Amino acid sequence: MNQVSKSLDELLVERAKNGDAEAFERLIQQYEKKVYNFAYRYVGNPEDAADIAQEALVRAYTSLSNFRGNSSFQTWLLRITYNACLDELRKRSRQKLTSIDETVFGDEGEMARQFADTADGPEALVEREELQRTVHETIKELDDEHRTMILMRDLQGYSYNQIADVLGLNLGTVKSRINRARQALKEKFGNLELLTPRVVYSGRRGKSHEL
Repeated sequence: MNQVSKSLDELLVERAKNGDAEAFERLIQQYEKKVYNFAYRYVGNPEDAADIAQEALVRAYTSLSNFRGNSSFQTWLLRITYNACLDELRKRSRQKLTSIDETVFGDEGEMARQFADTADGPEALVEREELQRTVHETIKELDDEHRTMILMRDLQGYSYNQIADVLGLNLGTVKSRINRARQALKEKFGNLELLTPRVVYSGRRGKSHEL
């Protein structure tokens, strides 16, 4: 493959492998927000997510020589982040549930978990908050495998192929696990139509979408 046909990531990885610290810094600047968001949504705590993101980036730097380019750099980095998340969860005796009024850091910047709705009175606000707590508690009760699938596919929006690449699974296995995860969640929660990012992050009962 010649220089012209290589992507920017490939060129930066090549330079970073040869000791170019600035090239690695440019790579990190492109993906550090995605790494943090992945960790934040997985562990549900901003402080822990920041620590995990830092750990993942350090692991990426120290193991860059092992990156063979069989997947994209982003996929490789998310796989490292996922493993760092699992390591963090193993350290916890009990998982913490993120407060519903904490800020979510998305690709478009910060956004509040609750969205203003002047038409709602106190009772509606309480109902939405209770729905959020129920959804989060239900997801929290799933085992690691099912929780991972629900978070990555239905809440974070990763494609089946992306999930397969990040987790190192074949496509059929991913689809099967997602189906089982949704069934497990349905048995606990009772209504998958409520499991949308809009509901989870704002508590609104919007139109159902195809999961």
